[in-house]
Amino acid sequence: MLVSVNSCSKKFDKYFDDPNRPTEVPASLILNGVLNDLAYRPWDLTQRWSQFTCCNYNYYGNQEYNWTGASLNYTTLKNVMKMEEEAKKAGAADVNPYSALGKFFRAYFFYQMTMKVGDLPLSEALQSLDNPLPKYDSQKEVFRQILTWLDQANTDLAGLINKADVSLLGDFYFNNDLRKWQKVVNTFTLRVLISLSKKEADADLSIKAKFAQITGNKTAYPVLENMQDNLLYVYNPSFNKYPINPDNYGFDATRYNFAATYLNKLSQLKDPRVFIVAEPAGKKIKDGLSPTDPAAFVGASSAQDLADMSTKGGTDNGPGFLPGEYSLFNRKRYYSNYIAENTIIVGYPELCFNMAEAINRGWITGNAEDWYIKGIQASQGFYGLKAGNNDVFFIKAGGNPLNAADYNKYTINHDWATYYAQPAVLYAGNNATGLNQILTQKHLAFFANSGWEAYNNFLRTGVPVFVSGGPGTGNSGLLPKRFQYPISERTTNNTNWTSAVQSQYAGNDNINAEMWLLK
Repeated sequence: MLVSVNSCSKKFDKYFDDPNRPTEVPASLILNGVLNDLAYRPWDLTQRWSQFTCCNYNYYGNQEYNWTGASLNYTTLKNVMKMEEEAKKAGAADVNPYSALGKFFRAYFFYQMTMKVGDLPLSEALQSLDNPLPKYDSQKEVFRQILTWLDQANTDLAGLINKADVSLLGDFYFNNDLRKWQKVVNTFTLRVLISLSKKEADADLSIKAKFAQITGNKTAYPVLENMQDNLLYVYNPSFNKYPINPDNYGFDATRYNFAATYLNKLSQLKDPRVFIVAEPAGKKIKDGLSPTDPAAFVGASSAQDLADMSTKGGTDNGPGFLPGEYSLFNRKRYYSNYIAENTIIVGYPELCFNMAEAINRGWITGNAEDWYIKGIQASQGFYGLKAGNNDVFFIKAGGNPLNAADYNKYTINHDWATYYAQPAVLYAGNNATGLNQILTQKHLAFFANSGWEAYNNFLRTGVPVFVSGGPGTGNSGLLPKRFQYPISERTTNNTNWTSAVQSQYAGNDNINAEMWLLK
């Protein structure tokens, strides 16, 4: 009877194995998924909350800051661990390309998460059933670990780059080039250090010393050198279309417009980027302004009542200039094809402005103005604008967004000397005014890229001044400083969650509470 039972048990066990579900997978395949999770696609709520764009159609959304629970990245981090595990199973050494990038991914995603909520489970996180109720680490400790991972990733990549028997597969950003990744790691480290500017006096973090260490040794700590080094999310017309494109033209093209915080600044500075990203407001054209006049480009206040914005924006979906008071997205650039522009994840313009800011603050020596100019010109160059060129832009004139004949062509001359000589643009020096200029241009360069960085920088510096207080922004007229923790944390890890909320926010998981980073 025992033999019979044992035999039946073995037969029964086979039904627990799903032949359609693999038990092993190449590390390169997991890497592919993690890389995809790095990117924030543009034209989402993040763009509205960073006051680049507005939705003027209540069925599609609004500009309200009524934030709730944050979306965190622990699932992706589990995949990072699995990627490292599978690389070792396949015979990789302890230090290999997947483990080196794994440290960067940990730093990247924990940075994204802590910037949303504050303290996080880190040291005891991702242990599954071994520790299903992880404690929370303070935000300071989270940042210390982030910086440690980034330093280790740089060291590991440096040691792997010249090894002939080391290879990486599955990297669709840099085609498996570890040198490019090392530049991204160190450039991202500078982002993290700048984000800690309010803690520059903290001896445990040594922010200024670490910034100087990286920028003072390009051999050991290479960083992005130009726009070709950018970490970019690239679109294609087959299976990875740009978020706004001809498929959604009829739904979206007139139901969104630009926000005043962004577009009006471009207009005031007579910045040629305004012609590339936007269309002139129809009312301004009817009032006699030329499409080549920056003053014809107008954004709506994010705090404006949505019904009022919809009425003034105009909803005519016909050809030509709309009768409204606000500028729409440039339909030639964004709706006549499926690839529009690549999305920067970690980019050279940001590096330039971070360098300028660090010099302005006295963290490092150098010429802040040079870096400030490089940052502006790199961002303008992203849109094809080059100093001294006769640049062209297109405004919709007909009914078919896919027909090139349905756009009017205009020419502008990008005179850099005239642009830069404006008092609002000309660098005022290493003082508060100069810092404001750097941060203003940094915000302009973050349009439609770099995820949350525009909002993160606003919270840290107050530049530019975001509008609030009207019916359009909600949240009792306040601009939130964080997200709440996910509801799942409250229900499954309540004791540790309660302790973290108490220690940070006096027991109130409030979106208007100030996290350690901002104090």
